[in-house]
Amino acid sequence: MGAGRDVAVFGAYGHTGRFVVAELRERGYVPLLLGRDEGKLSALVRERPGLEARRAAVDDPASLDRALNGAAAVINCAGPFAETAAPLVEAALRAGVAYVDVAAEIEANVDTFAQFAERARAAGIVVVPAMAFFGGLGDLLVTAALGDRTAADEAHIAYGLSGWHPTGGTLASGEVSGRRRNGRRVRFSGGRLEYHDDALPNLEWSFPDPLGAQSVIGEFTMADVVTVPSHLDVPEVRTYMTAKAAAGLATPVAGAGGRDAETFVVDVRVRSDGAERRIVAAGRDIYAVSAPLAVEAVDRILTGRTRTAGVASAGAVFDAPDFLRALSPHLSVRVPSDARG
Repeated sequence: MGAGRDVAVFGAYGHTGRFVVAELRERGYVPLLLGRDEGKLSALVRERPGLEARRAAVDDPASLDRALNGAAAVINCAGPFAETAAPLVEAALRAGVAYVDVAAEIEANVDTFAQFAERARAAGIVVVPAMAFFGGLGDLLVTAALGDRTAADEAHIAYGLSGWHPTGGTLASGEVSGRRRNGRRVRFSGGRLEYHDDALPNLEWSFPDPLGAQSVIGEFTMADVVTVPSHLDVPEVRTYMTAKAAAGLATPVAGAGGRDAETFVVDVRVRSDGAERRIVAAGRDIYAVSAPLAVEAVDRILTGRTRTAGVASAGAVFDAPDFLRALSPHLSVRVPSDARG
């Protein structure tokens, strides 16, 4: 098992992968640059002299084994995760190292829990899917809001994005998920995922000031519907997206311009027996903030600050309030003064 400071990053030359590489270096880790495209790997090495690149492909298990040789953990930043997650988890289990990914694909995350839970637990390996803005952050916030409780009637996670310029990887992952659902939508209700064809509801959500009331798309379902109920007894998990940000998904992408100016507010409300607990996180650039989320997870795994082994979401494997405090350079977290407990 890798015991050093080398952390493999699959998809290191992608938009999120580059943020992860930079964050690892900032934290004193040595990124191993992994990917399928040798030309892009070579270009990244020229930008980051002194780092090692290793070409690897998900349809070539031997290349993955070579790529993970000597690594202490692997962070998978390459979607669509329906294609990359299982081969990378398999390789991590063979190498005996931790696996973290930034998958926002609901079905891919479900597959990771279903396919690898028993094997990863038996091997004592930590596998954390969706350790990113969608999935990981919402799960940490819901878990922190609940405190010592492990159950609630409902969890509502509203994403107040000032805009959304999706990357090519985001769009490709969305296309794969759409095909897997046969164009249907998904929601988590009654303790299970449901697929349906009815129209998305348009609602109004009262975000904290200064964002205030915003038009949102209800049942804009994100990876939180996998991560939260994986360890908490919450039969209704709903996610919402500001309408103007949702409209950005239909806008053609031309480069990464403007993403660093995009701000977000994640407003979480957890309800049980008529009482509500609320917690809010705010920051900038949903892709950039996924890097400290993933790297903090790896750091905690490698330094033994985990609560379980096997496949687990962020809120299950880490101390949620402490994890959120560690992210303070990248986002603010607060309990609004009008929150009820």
